Amino acid sequence: MNKEEFIRACKEINVEITEDQLKQLDQFYHLMLEWNEKINLTRITEEQDVYLKHFYDSLTLNKVVNLKEVNTLCDVGTGAGFPGMVLKIIFPQVKITLIDSLQKRVNYLNEIIKKLDLKEIEAIHARGEEYKGSFDVVTARAVANIEKLVGYTMHLVSKNGVFVAMKGNIEGELTEPVKSKLSKKYNIQKIEQFTLPKENSMRSLIVIQNK
Repeated sequence: MNKEEFIRACKEINVEITEDQLKQLDQFYHLMLEWNEKINLTRITEEQDVYLKHFYDSLTLNKVVNLKEVNTLCDVGTGAGFPGMVLKIIFPQVKITLIDSLQKRVNYLNEIIKKLDLKEIEAIHARGEEYKGSFDVVTARAVANIEKLVGYTMHLVSKNGVFVAMKGNIEGELTEPVKSKLSKKYNIQKIEQFTLPKENSMRSLIVIQNK
């Protein structure tokens, strides 16, 4: 996905990208490559792959949550900064907390925040299940299976907020018994499934509320 295709695909999910934001994403990409040589952040390094599988994929959260109306968001197990760092660049009004269990990744995230001069965003060295907070939206991308994930995240969701699990193909994971078990404690509000442009790999967004 080149940058023109990225901008077009984002428009289709109601995300407008400005020239300044595109420059910030480009800067983020090159800083990530530099750090990737020092610490293991991602196997995906080709620019067109990063724009599709990391940048665009992060922004698909807007399919199920109107990010223009969100005040606070927590990204649990953010890793290289996906989706949280991308969301901060494109939706600067959202106050974002990035949580990761590895100090080296937190150092990298803080460097990105500093170099891009991002405000109202912090990177915290913690495990999701240990952290305390209350957020409009909590999300996690490719962190753990859905049963474990709710244990790491749901305590962080505010009274009227949601947790959105960002996953690939969930056919073998979100089975009827698992759904039934989760539904006793939580409200599975929505499951949005779609394929990424160009490569057509499956993506799933599972929106969960506390009962």
